Amino acid sequence: YNQGRFTLSADQAFETVIRACAEDRPTQPGTWITPDMVDAYLQLHELGFAHSVEAWQDGELAGGIYGLSLGRVFFGESMFSKQTDASKIALVALCGHLQERDFTLLDCQVGNAHLSRMGAKNISREDFKRYLDGTTDADHWSSDLSIPKRW
Repeated sequence: YNQGRFTLSADQAFETVIRACAEDRPTQPGTWITPDMVDAYLQLHELGFAHSVEAWQDGELAGGIYGLSLGRVFFGESMFSKQTDASKIALVALCGHLQERDFTLLDCQVGNAHLSRMGAKNISREDFKRYLDGTTDADHWSSDLSIPKRW
């Protein structure tokens, strides 16, 4: 349901998104996103492999998601939200964008109830490998979101 609360963008605030994802959360003390990981992902972003989708509210970054794009597979790494539903909107926007760009898989890596409610499914290692076969050959990412930019 489009309420017009958020404005969306891609690759406009990658560093801010990854640093926000690396912050401690009240329900999850600590993070796997170390300073060295941030530096590595910043380099991958500069090389055109790491990307972000941002949700803005009143000109402020309200939430986002980042990951790696290889061919027709997007490997979601982490997401954050400073405003209710901002990360969900960024994820929905990412899914729509990937569908428009003919991606075959969004790898969520670790399943949870929230992702399951949004349609994520666990797949076997064999199925995962089949998704990767021949899908990482050409870059399908575009920073021009092909979905509505207001949510």
